[in-house]
Amino acid sequence: MAKVADKYLKVDPWAVIEEGFDPLRNRTSESIFSVGNEYMGVRGYAEEGYSGDSLPGSYFNGLHEQLEIGNHYKGMIRSLRYMVNAVDWLHTRLTVEGEQLDLAHSRISDYSRRLDFRTGTYSRQFIWLLGSGKKLKLTFTRLVSMTDSHLGLQQVVFEPLNFSGAVEVCTGLDFGSIHEERGQSMWRSLRSGVQDGITAIMASTLNTGNKLFSGFVLQSSQELQPAKVERDRFIGQAFRLQLTQGTKDSYTKLAVHCRDHEASLHEDTLWAKGLELAAAASERNDAEVFADQSAYWSGIWETSDIRIEGDPENQQGIRFCVFQLYQTYHGDHPGYNIGAKGLTGEAYRGLAFWDTESYCLPFYMFNNPKAAKSLLEFRYKTLPEAMDRAKEVDCAGACYPIATIDGTESCDLWQHSNLQLHVGTAVSYGIWHYVKNTGDRDFLYSKGAEMLIQISRFYATRGQWGQRSGEYGYFGVMGPDEFQLMVNNNCYINLMAKKMFEFTLETLAGIEAQVPDAYAELIRKTGLRAEELTDWSSKAEHMRIPLDPDSGVYEEHDGYFDLPHIDIHSIPVTDFPLYSNWSYDRLYRYDMIKQPDVLMFMFLYNGEFSLEAKRANYEYYEPRCIHESSLSPSIHSILACEIGKEEEAYQFFEFATRLDLDNYNRNTREGLHTTSIAAAWMNIVYGFGGMRSDGERLSFRPTLPQRWTSYSFQVMYEGVLLGITVDSEHVRFKAQRGGAASILVYGQQIMVDAAGTVLPLGEGMLA
Repeated sequence: MAKVADKYLKVDPWAVIEEGFDPLRNRTSESIFSVGNEYMGVRGYAEEGYSGDSLPGSYFNGLHEQLEIGNHYKGMIRSLRYMVNAVDWLHTRLTVEGEQLDLAHSRISDYSRRLDFRTGTYSRQFIWLLGSGKKLKLTFTRLVSMTDSHLGLQQVVFEPLNFSGAVEVCTGLDFGSIHEERGQSMWRSLRSGVQDGITAIMASTLNTGNKLFSGFVLQSSQELQPAKVERDRFIGQAFRLQLTQGTKDSYTKLAVHCRDHEASLHEDTLWAKGLELAAAASERNDAEVFADQSAYWSGIWETSDIRIEGDPENQQGIRFCVFQLYQTYHGDHPGYNIGAKGLTGEAYRGLAFWDTESYCLPFYMFNNPKAAKSLLEFRYKTLPEAMDRAKEVDCAGACYPIATIDGTESCDLWQHSNLQLHVGTAVSYGIWHYVKNTGDRDFLYSKGAEMLIQISRFYATRGQWGQRSGEYGYFGVMGPDEFQLMVNNNCYINLMAKKMFEFTLETLAGIEAQVPDAYAELIRKTGLRAEELTDWSSKAEHMRIPLDPDSGVYEEHDGYFDLPHIDIHSIPVTDFPLYSNWSYDRLYRYDMIKQPDVLMFMFLYNGEFSLEAKRANYEYYEPRCIHESSLSPSIHSILACEIGKEEEAYQFFEFATRLDLDNYNRNTREGLHTTSIAAAWMNIVYGFGGMRSDGERLSFRPTLPQRWTSYSFQVMYEGVLLGITVDSEHVRFKAQRGGAASILVYGQQIMVDAAGTVLPLGEGMLA
């Protein structure tokens, strides 16, 4: 891979630390130092205002705007929806002796910022060197509460080092923040005011009518005499703090937010609800909020920490990944999904892709099953929209969108929104994977089966029979490898559709036999016909799976083996990213692939392919993969580890785990690669830990990277929290809580309980 790390952050096992302010890296740091809690997220921007290059981003899950794009061809979308930049609730302006703080112009020293994984807080501190020679030390701390999703806290501490005097403060709520892609604020103010010490404003998005209430209360070490400041889309309070040399003074802003993303609540109702939440927040103090936040994260690290001995950079990297995954999603709000950038930036418009079920779901399934179920609940909630989309593309059933925030298709590139059929199979796989490893058959019978029927109907009407081969398949498609356009019989799509049909039929047979009343209700609700089952069975049986029997290599799609070859290592580094430097059509002329396609289904259904098949396909496709997707390295690392390419596996792992911290792709400034972060977790657990979750039992074949002395991780399986520790000689399994579980280790079945089991490290070493 022609990717080079940009290392500028201090290595620390429990924090991300930046020392010194670098304007050229500021946007990158704003992404890295983001904080969130699933309900809302905020980038690590300077709340005091910064006139340099910055994206002051504040986002709320599901809050969206709409853009009309005017396509006239049937089946192509005519409008799209996107996550909208919302209220700047951290807005602060500081003035001393007529000089306003702005890091683009002010003189500062001793600058540092810290994102603390154990406390869930982001803090900055520096010394402001005023023109008069006076020095004021400032510390800014913020969090968004993990225990009260509506609550955010900002604290500012002032310490004059060589003077006594006043600082003028204006703090407020600003709906005038610019949504960068649109070049304007996407909000109009509905109401604002001050009531019982609560400063509040409510606004609505311009087109979709999504409403957001934002309010705050102030607490301070001094008695304040605030004055209301109000203008269009802004309300705040201005006050003065009288500072004494050598003494610390501070104020804390407790901000609450209440949203209505479906534009269904009356303004008065939302306003009253917001004031009620703000009144409750006013009864708390900063010490209580900080303590609750620390306690929450302490609980997370007890069950989800990954410890690495001998590799401090990747120890920091993987904890950063776990931290961001919990910030992005933890299942407290069923029906939310995970945008490709989480709540850290506007790239990909806050939209969710097939990555959710393929890459993110395993992390939540084995750390927080409630969150995993919540992700699938989003797909059930948006089933009506998927069914509407199927009709738009002349099919039956449900066509899940390639990119969405609310269930509607929001990808304006037709070659992706109309040709990438693998989202439905990812949803099907997610249901299968979740039920297999959690045993939640109630979800399968009540909601999963209904989704499977409608997904099957789509794939049964989107495919065709080849007139020469007599086989069933999909024509005019694009698979996970987005460098192959309008191809026939993409092997990934075909194989995943075959597995989807088979799982649907198996599920329906099980419901009919075990819960006939539920089966009757399912037929009534969906209108399922017996001839459909026969049809799906036939199409699964006759699905075309392109394969070269001599080499054992699956052909990515019909005709792939005949494409012109290009040596990807001959491409100059200056050509990357290729989307920016190659003409669009040039991408599709070669056998170069963007990300794993054949290798992806070999990972998802790992147990169905021999080691020899995995090796043959890895060795064929890896030299052709350019890794233009951040999702690519982890899958390659996992498979490389399995087939014994240890050094290659480790190189891919390093890229995946520190992708954002070291800005490998030079685009971290746009937001974090949230789904790639989930893949980094898989890289350790499925890669070096050798865990496989597609078989009858959870299984492990642990290895130890040469650079590590030991590592450990935990997974939740069948209600049991399993702890796994690997060192140079042994593998230790222990049930940390929840009883006992039966698993496979190097192919041998063992029962793990609270007493634990110690085994020799290495395949073939068990008696």
